[in-house]
Amino acid sequence: MPAAKLRRVLTLWDLILYGIILIMPIAPVPLFGVVQKLSNGHAVTTILLGMVAMGLTAFSYGRMAALYPTAGSAYTYVARGLHAHLGFLAGWAMFLDYLLVPLICTIYGALTMQRILPAVPYGVWVVAFAMTMTVVNLRGIKATARVNFGLMLIMCGVVLAFFFLAARYLLHMQGWQGLISPAPFYNPRTFNLHAIGTATALAALTYGGFDGVTTLAEEVHNPRRNVLLATVIVCVFTGVFGGLQVYLAQRVRPDYHSFPQLETAFMDVSRDVGGAGLFDAMAAILILANVGCGLAGQAGVSRLLYGMGRDRALPRWFGYLSPSRGTPDFNICLAGALALGGAFFLDYERCGELINFGAFLAFMGVNAAVIRQFVFVGQLGHRRNLLGDALAPALGFLFCLAIWLSLATPAKILGGAWFFIGIAYDAWLTRGFRRAPVLSGFGE
Repeated sequence: MPAAKLRRVLTLWDLILYGIILIMPIAPVPLFGVVQKLSNGHAVTTILLGMVAMGLTAFSYGRMAALYPTAGSAYTYVARGLHAHLGFLAGWAMFLDYLLVPLICTIYGALTMQRILPAVPYGVWVVAFAMTMTVVNLRGIKATARVNFGLMLIMCGVVLAFFFLAARYLLHMQGWQGLISPAPFYNPRTFNLHAIGTATALAALTYGGFDGVTTLAEEVHNPRRNVLLATVIVCVFTGVFGGLQVYLAQRVRPDYHSFPQLETAFMDVSRDVGGAGLFDAMAAILILANVGCGLAGQAGVSRLLYGMGRDRALPRWFGYLSPSRGTPDFNICLAGALALGGAFFLDYERCGELINFGAFLAFMGVNAAVIRQFVFVGQLGHRRNLLGDALAPALGFLFCLAIWLSLATPAKILGGAWFFIGIAYDAWLTRGFRRAPVLSGFGE
């Protein structure tokens, strides 16, 4: 019987949908109030700054995916582009990132449902969310893609309704001056670079998971073209779509002090422009978004673990695939179990900070790998280009470094502890770094 392997069944459109759902079309909604406060009323500016950093990094991810169209994402790209041990540590950092995505979705989804139906205990909703994500992912990546398509249509429909109602509200209350204003981008009375930097470190969570597109490189048709296109398109879409949501919310209610609770600030804006109906619809899509994001996050971490297990950077059972479905069942169940258990010990804010800790370390590694591969090593048939080969990834690296340095101290401590464990495990695995972690082939 031939060995089980991942199947190329996804199109470019599937990949884009996967990335958008993983990020969530309403990603800025839970962050809006907190980022408004941290940035002194410049939330949309932080979203756009994050788009620049992530757009440059997405380009780097796409270029590395064209060279190495395999599962593993940052782990593969840094290992091939820089060094095997650095690749392992990049994978370890992304392991933390992806592992926390289904967890943070389980937490937020359960909390949202508990607010709607407070008679049902939080733990019941945690079990419901974790089990739903696991069962759907075990059915295979195509089932996940179909569910995600339906979820995205519903979310986009509600957000488009918000766009229309918010624009109508502003025109009615203030005319064109209310709808079109530079104040959300720059207000000289409150603008502060340090505040912008701190807020951008949190707002970058809006883009968290765009790189998950590359974990499906072995399951997409023509990965050398489609992975690059998908990563860049997902980042630009998120920046424009999310930025417009935040811009309109800022114009409707520019005074962030007026919100009774910062975490639900966008809900208050929705009520202002659309009444109870839009408020309830926004709450509903938050629940759907967390299901979709959790589905995509669980699929991503299961395939990252598969790439590392197949290469023996983790025990071999992580590299197991179901012969009938071609899915990494053990990894999917492990991610579901951790989401279930972790939801009782961690909160939403701490999860978000830890996600960015791991993500931006890996982002810096991928940008550095592009510079080495295309500038110093060179590729057969490739003509060096200063802008694409050096300047773009260098700027991506510096943007990511600035955001990472702006993270809260507790996140750096907890993330640093996780990273230290990864270094110790790599040392044990390779007998004191005397040999490189085994890396499998990366051909088509």
